[in-house]
Parts: sequence; structure tokens; C-alpha cells
Amino acid sequence: MKHELATLLQRRLDVIADHAWRDRDPAAHLQALAEVSTALSEWTKEHRSELDPRLRHFLANASYAKALDCITAEE
Repeated sequence: MKHELATLLQRRLDVIADHAWRDRDPAAHLQALAEVSTALSEWTKEHRSELDPRLRHFLANASYAKALDCITAEE
């Protein structure tokens, strides 16, 4: 379960960090960011009750790097 969340979080961070893509094709970059953000939001809603409070806090506050660190620290 958390592997799927980690994948979504990493994907979002990768899209944000891809400045060359953003500069080359802003519309596609924004679309990719919207898609991964929507997937992340839906995943969070679906699994909210299964997550520990700290991870829920990070996700609710869009602290995605901290959420990813929290997950990887548990592995």
C-alpha cells in the first residue's frame, strides 16, 4: 500500500523538478502535474483511515517530500 503512495509522491516531485519539460512544454507539464496531484489526492482519500497520524498530517498539508521521507524511513 505505501509503495503505491511512495510512487505517486516521487512522481509528483519528479514532475515538479523537471524544469526543462516545464520550459519546453508548459501545458503538458501542468497537465502531468495535475494528473499526478489528482491521483495522489484520490489515493489519500481512499486510504486515509489506514495511515498513521503523522503521515496524514504531511499529506493534508501538502508536505509531500516529508511524506515520502516518512515512508522511506519506515522501510
